[in-house]
Amino acid sequence: MPYEPPPYLASLTLAEIAQLVADRKLPPVEGWAPQVVGESQMVIAADGTWFHEGGPIRREAMVRAFAGLLTRDEAGHHWLVTPFEKLAIEVEDAAFIATDCVRRDDALVFRLNTDDIVIAGPEHGLRVTGDPENPAVYLHVRRGCEARLNRSTWAQLAEIALAEGAEANGWQVTSQGAAFKLQP
Repeated sequence: MPYEPPPYLASLTLAEIAQLVADRKLPPVEGWAPQVVGESQMVIAADGTWFHEGGPIRREAMVRAFAGLLTRDEAGHHWLVTPFEKLAIEVEDAAFIATDCVRRDDALVFRLNTDDIVIAGPEHGLRVTGDPENPAVYLHVRRGCEARLNRSTWAQLAEIALAEGAEANGWQVTSQGAAFKLQP
């Protein structure tokens, strides 16, 4: 069956977005207890490119499949987990890149480079690092993994914040009842 990417966020209602998120079936990684622990020889570069043994992984379907198996432990190490193996994966910055952002009703919605859709809120928070001149904004995706907002997505979020009077409320945005500062 051919892969059908989700439609553009701008064309969807919040209810349609929520249904897409609910329909996403991820492997039950949390319930697996693999006996083999090793190295995957994989790297996720800061620009979101996945590499294996030094060469880029060009098949987007493989990247999406691997992304569904990705976790990050409390020590900050990333792992690809299957029922049989837990393999370390090097992540230069964040496991995902947020490539699009829209405001829908009381929610901020993000599309990732893997076509995942994440609705920011209490379970999917935003955090900002860096300095005021060069902030880096991250979105919690799942299992400890984050997405870094790329430059154009940061600009979209800033436009939303400005339109909602962010300057007056201390440069923050809200999504699903949670407030997030946009400055480090």
